[in-house]
Amino acid sequence: MRALAITVSNRASKGIYPDKSGPLLVSLLKDAGCEQVDGPLVIPDGEPVEAALCDGVRDGYDVIVTTGGTGLTPTDLTPEMTRRVLDREIPGIAEAIRQVNREKVPTSILSRGLAGVAGRTLIVNLPGSSGGVKDGMAVLGPILRHAVDQIHGGDHPRV
Repeated sequence: MRALAITVSNRASKGIYPDKSGPLLVSLLKDAGCEQVDGPLVIPDGEPVEAALCDGVRDGYDVIVTTGGTGLTPTDLTPEMTRRVLDREIPGIAEAIRQVNREKVPTSILSRGLAGVAGRTLIVNLPGSSGGVKDGMAVLGPILRHAVDQIHGGDHPRV
């Protein structure tokens, strides 16, 4: 599996502070079985997100995971930009990510991240915090290979 990690942060993209969640995401994607992980690509929110996702789909990545831009502030536009690119949403992934650590982090339900398919690419939005990336990858990691296989036309495993 080829993966692309994208950090969406207006401040990190300007060098105001270092990107911490992107390198963690790269590591966790490798741990989840991705043989090649590019990034983290650090970009500002808004139109650059749509452009980066379109580029990643065109370049044939199996999975693209973003971190950041999923909150409630006026500049958090990652879900809107992602929706423009998706052919089909996978709401169960996004809902599971919001719920995974809800007891310890009640504000996790405020994330507006999406998950879905664009062409033959799985796209998932994770929150911008390191904790949000860990929690999100705890959900995504165990299902990643199966989801990508299904998107590529694979059959359901038989018992």
